[in-house]
Amino acid sequence: MHAYVHIVDDDASFRTALERRLKLAGYRVATYASARQLLDQLPGDEDAGCILLDVRIPGMSGPELQIRLNELESTLPIVFLTGHADTATTVQAIKAGAEDFLTKPIASEQLIEAINRAVARHELTRSRRTRLDSLRALLARLTPRERQVFDLIVRGRINKQIAYELGTTERTIKAHRHQVMEKMKVQSLAELVSIAERLGARELDG
Repeated sequence: MHAYVHIVDDDASFRTALERRLKLAGYRVATYASARQLLDQLPGDEDAGCILLDVRIPGMSGPELQIRLNELESTLPIVFLTGHADTATTVQAIKAGAEDFLTKPIASEQLIEAINRAVARHELTRSRRTRLDSLRALLARLTPRERQVFDLIVRGRINKQIAYELGTTERTIKAHRHQVMEKMKVQSLAELVSIAERLGARELDG
């Protein structure tokens, strides 16, 4: 286990104890005394991990930091860990995408399970993002004409219709279609449509 756990808590002794506990469990750990410290050293997406976040911290509160991280499109899951839980704050945090909301004191097993779930979700998010980036790169390899053909194929047009719309021959469209399939590395129309939907590139044909 080499995931990163980012602890944001203003209680220095608690941070130290938690850091020691998590390192013994095999995690890499970074600690922050405030939301500002974490924002100043904003963790990237290079390593799988999560954020353990207190609710009451100086300056920006935990829920306010959560909102800011969402604005910054951080993909790190947030596990709230607080001694000041209330229903309204819990509901707000979960609605805003928190992975979990835990109350201090907490058993090591329960905390590790929550962290493992958060890290697993982050790994899945990173994997999906990598796949989408790969598909976008393939799409970018299409020529402008091939991209037009791609758009029409995934909207359900047959070669004859595409040729008519683009003012060319069906034979030419067949050649472009072959190139599209090759460059997008797919074997079937269904795969191509699936890619278009994942990329949001498929337009609804009214």
